[in-house]
Amino acid sequence: MAFKIENIFAYEILDSRGNPTVACIAKVSTGLLSKSFFSAKAMVPSGASTGEKEAIELRDGDSGRFDGKGVKRAVHYVNYVIATSLIENNIDPSKQQELDSFLIDLDGTENKGRYGANAILAVSLAVAKAVAKAKGMPFYQYIASLMGNAYPSRFILPLPMVNVINGGAHADNTIDFQEFMFMPVGAASMHEAVRISAECFHALQKSLKEKGLNTNKGDEGGFAPNLGSVEEVLDIMISSIERAGYRPGLINGQVAIALDVAASEFYDEETKLYKFRKAIKARPELEDSLVKTTAQMIDYYEELIEKYPIVSIEDPLDENDWDGFVLLMERLGRKLQIVGDDLFCTNPKITQEGVDRRVANAVLVKMNQIGTISETLKTIQIAKNAGWACILSHRSGETEDTSIADIAVGTSAGQIKTGSTSRSERIAKYNRLLEIEIELTTSNSVFYGLNSLFSLDFNEAELFKSRSCEIESIPEGQPLAPSDSDYPVVKEDMRTDAEIERETEEQFKQEMDRNTTPVTSGLEDGDSELVSEPSSEEGFEIETESDNEEIKKEEELVDSKEEQQPQE
Repeated sequence: MAFKIENIFAYEILDSRGNPTVACIAKVSTGLLSKSFFSAKAMVPSGASTGEKEAIELRDGDSGRFDGKGVKRAVHYVNYVIATSLIENNIDPSKQQELDSFLIDLDGTENKGRYGANAILAVSLAVAKAVAKAKGMPFYQYIASLMGNAYPSRFILPLPMVNVINGGAHADNTIDFQEFMFMPVGAASMHEAVRISAECFHALQKSLKEKGLNTNKGDEGGFAPNLGSVEEVLDIMISSIERAGYRPGLINGQVAIALDVAASEFYDEETKLYKFRKAIKARPELEDSLVKTTAQMIDYYEELIEKYPIVSIEDPLDENDWDGFVLLMERLGRKLQIVGDDLFCTNPKITQEGVDRRVANAVLVKMNQIGTISETLKTIQIAKNAGWACILSHRSGETEDTSIADIAVGTSAGQIKTGSTSRSERIAKYNRLLEIEIELTTSNSVFYGLNSLFSLDFNEAELFKSRSCEIESIPEGQPLAPSDSDYPVVKEDMRTDAEIERETEEQFKQEMDRNTTPVTSGLEDGDSELVSEPSSEEGFEIETESDNEEIKKEEELVDSKEEQQPQE
């Protein structure tokens, strides 16, 4: 089946912080003589605390418009350079790797600084979603096909990290750590995980109000109170879990805690010290205890995980302090999920180097840090092949695009980080996961809960006994931990191009047979045309040549009737 890019159109929209970002609609066609058209939209997020090694987000720099944050240049490059080049070179949209390689070569820079990662990702993602529609696949299934297995034996639904208290660059308060999150490790399903998280979130709001603390929300929907210390934040989180009727804890608990420290934000490059600047400003008399060396930071984390049910810490040290990460892994790597975000910036080369040096045991995945679908999936593959955990992540400046939910399921990532259970741009991702879980109820989908943290040294039998909540239990026969087949390992493809093309054709025909309806109106007798039914995910209309003929006939009929109306 022939695929063709018909049109790509980008435009400027606003993200959840009210800053401009790029949206893109891609239109692809299938067929030669009788074409069907499929459209899909992608919206690109934006980060507040960004890593040094992230791909470049192109902004206009015009102080007279959006305070210099406009993206008209990125939009222009999509519409007048990227789209034109893709169409003129007849790039096949169904070959994602080739398309993304073309985009990378077209930009010609190491960090996508010419056209911007925000422009390139918008195109890469929109085209992928359009092709998924053309193939009659949910986007998560298409992602699975790009990972090498379009029809896995099961899809794994991700354990959420739910942001409930914001600090650092995400909030104007006295807390230096950037995110404090609930992880509903005892949930037996995605629906239960979302319910537990929402109930704990509301219990936390009540607790903050009773203490006379601010319940305004930060960029990612978590509360942004002025609390005196990290320990004070953790204490109120624990009491809120209990207030909601759940047990805080790991093995015998139902809700654990995850942290995103974003330590690079308060690391002093000159002194090589970590300075808790926000806390020092609020309580200058404690400055001596709020300035720490790398060794003291590691000691501090060890104290915290001994006292609190913390299962995951993201960016606990500066992104360039790799020797410190090695020491941290030696001390806590079997007890704690140590996540690299700014450390790796979703860059496959840097992630592979991190695997080789054993600086972490998990990777945070943000598409806009690297700028294409293919590079994002390659980073996930590298991490999985190393036995690391993967966490699909949103950004602080988000949109209502729900692609990361599908990518988390399609790659069997096991975990997702997409904000609090408030603010619609965050809720959209949770609601998409709930929708996917419903779609997969008749097939073999699983939710692993705490077992998603499969790189840690837990007793699986104990986990299995304790992980389900009292209300719902784990489905009978569900395995204790992910098997190798759940996390596809990318191996060298020994098939010839002809074999791959033939298998792809057969697979596509089977999908089209299951997802098509005959259209006969407007065609000659004996002819018929198959048109894929539209997906409800985005609501885009699918146009065909026969549709256009029908519309033309209807318009002519209306015109003739109007001419026959008597004039008053």
